[in-house]
Parts: sequence; C-alpha cells; structure tokens
Amino acid sequence: MLSWKIHRALINAKLEPFLGFLHSVQYSKPSLVCDFLEFYRCLTDDFVIQYCRNIKSKDFVTKTEDLSREKKGKRVYLNDGRTKALMKELSGFFESEIEVQRTRVGKKQTIETLVGEEALLFAGYLRNEQKT
Repeated sequence: MLSWKIHRALINAKLEPFLGFLHSVQYSKPSLVCDFLEFYRCLTDDFVIQYCRNIKSKDFVTKTEDLSREKKGKRVYLNDGRTKALMKELSGFFESEIEVQRTRVGKKQTIETLVGEEALLFAGYLRNEQKT
C-alpha cells in the first residue's frame, strides 16, 4: 500500500517512477518508488510490528497452490477477515497526523499528504525551481 501511495505521488509530481537514484533500473521495478520507500519504511515497519503483536495462529489459513506446472506447494495467508481489518487499519494509519512542518499550512499533516508534498518538493528541486 505504501508503494502504491508513493507511486501515485510521484506521478502527480510529474516524475518517472522507474528512474531512481539509489536502486538499480530493472524491468518492471519502479526504482524511484523504491528510493522513496526508504524514507517512510521506519513508519510502516513500526505500524506492522505493532499490528502483528495482536495476530494469533487462528488468523491464518493455509492454501495449496501451483508453484509450477508440475509442483504444488502450501502457502500461509492471513484469513479474509484479518486481511480486511489490516487494510482498514493501514488506511487509517496513512490518514493519521504526524508533526512535520508542512510546506503550506500548519505543523501537522497526514502521512499520505507528507508523501505527496515530499514528491512535489523533490520534483521542484530537480527542475531547479527550489534550491534545497
């Protein structure tokens, strides 16, 4: 979900998500998105760690899947109810406010807004519209 929000913010800032600086350019790997992920990874890691503390073994299901044409294997997933709850809490997490000087108004902003504004600031810097 974080990757998608960053991807969308970069597109809105008119940046190419596949041309990054830190991660290598590879087919179907949006390297600039991967670069931006590093800034927010600590926030989402903390969220996931806190969320996982409440997960029980009954929240998982095992499914048999085709791994290749001749091989089957078992994979473990969160059950549907727990997956929906995770997605709802994660959406709420991105709407939560953090204290960062906002580029336009106030001192608090949502994480999603922060991602969008950082993408715009970065685009402005690359286009020589801002010095820092």
